[in-house]
Amino acid sequence: MRPLEEAATDPAERGEGTADAHRDATPVPEDGATRRRRFRGRRPRPFGLRTRMIFAFLLVAAVGCGTTAALTYRAARSAVLEQTQNTAVSAFREQVDELNLSLPLDEVSLRERLLYIARLGKPRPWRVYAEYGTLRVSSTDRPTSSVLTPELRARAHAREGTPHTSFQRVVKAGTPYLTMAVPAVFLPEKNGTAQPTGLVVYAVMELDEEEANIEAMVTAARDGALPALAIALIPALIAARSVLRPVRELRHAARSMGRGRLDTRIHAKGSDELADLARTFNESAAELERSVTELRSAEARARRFASDVSHELRTPLAGMLAVTEVLDEDAGTLDSDTARAVRLISAETVKLAVLVEDLMEISRFDARAAELHTDEVDVADCVRKTLSSRHWTDPEQIHAALGEGIRARLDPRRFDVVVANLVGNALRHGRALVTVRVYVDHDGAAGAPDDSGGTLVVQVSDRGPGIHPDVLPHVFERFYKADPARTRSAGSGLGLAITQENVRLHGGTVRAGNHPAGGAVFTVRIPL
Repeated sequence: MRPLEEAATDPAERGEGTADAHRDATPVPEDGATRRRRFRGRRPRPFGLRTRMIFAFLLVAAVGCGTTAALTYRAARSAVLEQTQNTAVSAFREQVDELNLSLPLDEVSLRERLLYIARLGKPRPWRVYAEYGTLRVSSTDRPTSSVLTPELRARAHAREGTPHTSFQRVVKAGTPYLTMAVPAVFLPEKNGTAQPTGLVVYAVMELDEEEANIEAMVTAARDGALPALAIALIPALIAARSVLRPVRELRHAARSMGRGRLDTRIHAKGSDELADLARTFNESAAELERSVTELRSAEARARRFASDVSHELRTPLAGMLAVTEVLDEDAGTLDSDTARAVRLISAETVKLAVLVEDLMEISRFDARAAELHTDEVDVADCVRKTLSSRHWTDPEQIHAALGEGIRARLDPRRFDVVVANLVGNALRHGRALVTVRVYVDHDGAAGAPDDSGGTLVVQVSDRGPGIHPDVLPHVFERFYKADPARTRSAGSGLGLAITQENVRLHGGTVRAGNHPAGGAVFTVRIPL
């Protein structure tokens, strides 16, 4: 009996032979590492721009290396296994084709034939098994193998069509195997139709060497990826530096402009987006410098004009005041209309003199020419002198709650202006009773009057309607009027602005607010 040649001998031409019965589920190391690196790359990190750029660059390199290694692994694995598989299947089929056995089968001769086939195994020796009905013979000390699967046996005994060679790759106890099955057939001389004999020959070959070669390729790919990542770090650093250098220059330039150096510019070169950003910054900085220069020039001209006008007005005003004083003394001897006109001229001249003095004072503040001439004084005495010199001594109008024994280093003239402006403002725009309080505050709480250190607090309050919330943010602005329709006022509109500047010269603050019970409250705080 001579078995017929298979109709299809190339496993690649038959889809059934390429299906493994038990796949090795061990994950590829590169794929898992790549997924972990990708996951870490997506999580937000509080890193700087340089770190994020380098990390992104390395991540791209790592994904590229991992993808290349995975594709290489799959291609190499398929190539190695298919080459071994094709060689073994072809050699095994040829050996089975050369079987020359007569029926019924003899167990001894069949075993000898199987031992012979096992020794000729390619690319390495096989373990050969034969099944014929209930007869089980092998080239080993076991008549059958647990590696042979029911699926492979079912395909080998299938009677549909022409019997053909079947194979599977099987993993058993962690060891990979290639299992093959060739049914023996005979070909009658008349019609040439292949007929199965019932004899099926199996071969089992270990694939551990192929798996070892594949693992070696995986290790080589992994070991090659690490130097690649190290090399990729160099262009990452170069790229990060080329991007961050203009950003760093822009940051320094913005900081320099914030400090007042409006002539700061960035060296722009190239035609990329960063170069365009640098040119835009330079254009904006030039425009800003031009605008600020014009504003400063206009402000300087305005200050110089106010100072010059105020200075030039002082001399004629002095003469006018002297004349109005004489006219005031003789107003009683004049007729009523003339006396009324004389008194109006005298009052308006006094207002003009006050306005000129306030303008000169403001101009000194603007020119930073105002100076402090401090002396250690008794604060309560200074406040009393201010009230007395302006004849604010009526107890129904003014109430002074002055802490005794409080001494501070103050400029007496400027402190007098501060108190006088606040009390005068309360008398003009509020209602009696105006209260002046002086005390020392330690960490926000009122302390004993004779305590040293802390903060000197001067508080002026009235019982008027208070200050409207919309007006509060503007009360210290120059010439600000809460009522736009009120074109004339008793003051110059500069008193509170001058007060704020004098307090600042002392290193203190002044705040405006409203008392819960009604009335405006102005609080001056000067560190002792």
